[in-house]
Amino acid sequence: MDKNQLGVKYMQEGNWEEAAKAFNEAIEENPKDPVAYINFGNVLSAVGDDEKALKFYQKAIEIDENAAAAYYSAGNLYFSSDRFDEAKNMFETAMKKGLQTSDNYFMLGLTLVQLDQVKFALPYLQRSVEINEKDPEARFQYGLCLAQLDLIDESIVQFEKCIELDSKHSDAYYNLGVAYGFKENPSKALAMFEKALEIQPDHVLAGYGKKLIENAN
Repeated sequence: MDKNQLGVKYMQEGNWEEAAKAFNEAIEENPKDPVAYINFGNVLSAVGDDEKALKFYQKAIEIDENAAAAYYSAGNLYFSSDRFDEAKNMFETAMKKGLQTSDNYFMLGLTLVQLDQVKFALPYLQRSVEINEKDPEARFQYGLCLAQLDLIDESIVQFEKCIELDSKHSDAYYNLGVAYGFKENPSKALAMFEKALEIQPDHVLAGYGKKLIENAN
């Protein structure tokens, strides 16, 4: 097993110190390998040292401007720091460099939502779901995006698929309640709000939705 593979194994075990050591040795053995820099950056990011992690991603890009994973990882850092314009550029560049993964489409879609570009986000979230049909969070975010564009019937399909995959997704139940409210189906809406509250008793919005329906009846 080479040093990169060993480091990844340690990362999967949550052994960050040994992972960092393995990636450091990989860099020393082959300083022109962008993968080792990306992996080291991922360790630093995992332990909260985002600034240093970004330098490793940038180094990987200096070595190989087509290192798509480095752009993706940098995009995640920018996203978590609310630097959405920079995140968008990174995810788009990763895509241009060949990273056609569900995660990259998903993160680009989420970033565009944060930038109030919901209409542009939609195809990326849709593509994310097409590539990985088993991701409940991608289904949920795609459903939210559809709902924001007043595509209520389509959003219901996605929220229902989300809860098929994750029966404890209280926000999906809540948003189904809102959608059924729009469809003027108060009994179904109430059932969804109650389900959200059963899973998460402190779900404020579901509690509010339930109260609204009960008061209306």
